[in-house]
Amino acid sequence: MRLPLLALLARGPAHGYELKQDLEQLLGSAYPQPNVGQIYVTLGRLEKSGLIEGEEVEQSSRPNKKIYHLTEAGREALRAWYEETADEPRVRDEFFMKLALAPQTGLADQITLINKQRREYLNTMRSLSKLAATESRDNRISQLLIEGAMLHLQADLDWLERCQEELEELE
Repeated sequence: MRLPLLALLARGPAHGYELKQDLEQLLGSAYPQPNVGQIYVTLGRLEKSGLIEGEEVEQSSRPNKKIYHLTEAGREALRAWYEETADEPRVRDEFFMKLALAPQTGLADQITLINKQRREYLNTMRSLSKLAATESRDNRISQLLIEGAMLHLQADLDWLERCQEELEELE
């Protein structure tokens, strides 16, 4: 949450609730909606670390609000973030660890684990398909997020199929 908030503040000052709304509008309902409390806690940490500065703004009919803006250190952290590449493919996969250890424990059947995981992925894919149908076509970022998740799920389903074929050959 830290770096996305910095990115939103790069375009100009904003208060916490405004940042929450901006994230929701940008990412749509496909992305887990941030809790406004989480946003304010993160803003407090960013301020303590010198990446943003906050300024109290007096309001006549409402409580004061704090407007945050990016510092030069925040802008540098954001530049560094954009320079980094995403993590390498996941090699520490909890499901794979279960699959690999199941025969040694005798507590789970590998094919049963694969089938259970497959059902989970298919249910998630159905949910994403419904979400894609209801999400605004104008929000391309949200549509791309959903499409990316579905492509990852399809790759995971293909991998499960491969695992099942290999394990059945071993029997």
